[in-house]
Amino acid sequence: MKFINQPVGPLNNYSRCFFCLWFLAMAASVGWRNPDGPSYKEQIDAWHQTRINSLKSETGWLNLAGLFWLDNGKNSIGRGTDFAVSFPVADAPVDLGTLYLEKESVRFVPKAGASVSADGKPITEPLVIFTHNQKPVVLAHGSLRWFIIRRGSKYGVRLRDLDSPNLKEFQTIDRYPVDESWRVKARLETPTTPTTIPIIDVLGLTSQQPLAGTLVFERAGKTYRLDAVEEGDKLFILFGDPTNDHETYGAGRFLYADRPASTGATSENRLIILDFNQSINPPCAFTPYATCPIPPKQNKLAIAVTAGEKRYGEH
Repeated sequence: MKFINQPVGPLNNYSRCFFCLWFLAMAASVGWRNPDGPSYKEQIDAWHQTRINSLKSETGWLNLAGLFWLDNGKNSIGRGTDFAVSFPVADAPVDLGTLYLEKESVRFVPKAGASVSADGKPITEPLVIFTHNQKPVVLAHGSLRWFIIRRGSKYGVRLRDLDSPNLKEFQTIDRYPVDESWRVKARLETPTTPTTIPIIDVLGLTSQQPLAGTLVFERAGKTYRLDAVEEGDKLFILFGDPTNDHETYGAGRFLYADRPASTGATSENRLIILDFNQSINPPCAFTPYATCPIPPKQNKLAIAVTAGEKRYGEH
């Protein structure tokens, strides 16, 4: 845009205003770049490093060490094979206590003398650690952390080990070269009435998720559509494509996008950016103890998305 810096002669107030609006529109259409800021590739590389750090964090997916489904009523819990919830043994078997699943809640009763804590405080009395309307309580014993998850009518103990060998073995995730052409504009078509779509997970369970809208974009002269659901303040897209056969995770990948600034009546204020360079492996790529959703059939793209993360591991 060399002509921007060329002399334009005297401008009256109206023409100055018109010129400013035209310049802003042109900058938005090509994607604003601060010449003194990081390049697009540098921005994606920094985003990827944040992603790596998240995977390796205490709440990341790399330290998962077990998933144990609870029976109704009493479930013994400890380190060793003599317990219904059987955690890995360190120095010796340890009886940690009992979990009681009763009427959609889970209560933990510690074994006398067992070293179990919550929020850094020792647990010495029975404690409700899960109900449908509260955030699960995270319990700790040594390097182990565990809490309750719910999948349909099933309740399970998700175990983390902060000393997991997976953390030491993990280096990075292979990616396609950063390609800005895969940063595409998409139009969000929102449903006229509240609509849900069925999402199946790896356990075979189906949940009805609110449809946030359908993202419509073009690539190489063809139009493609992806249904998006809501996840917090983001749009969440589960998608598959032909690269799943050999190069990327077989069950598809995840992609997040910012919501449009407005959901008004005009198409211009429903445009969002889909950056396929930020396509990521689902948690199931890193651990057998995740319960990942699978892309719905309408989100299986016919075009190969050669952007974002490639396949990781054997899961």
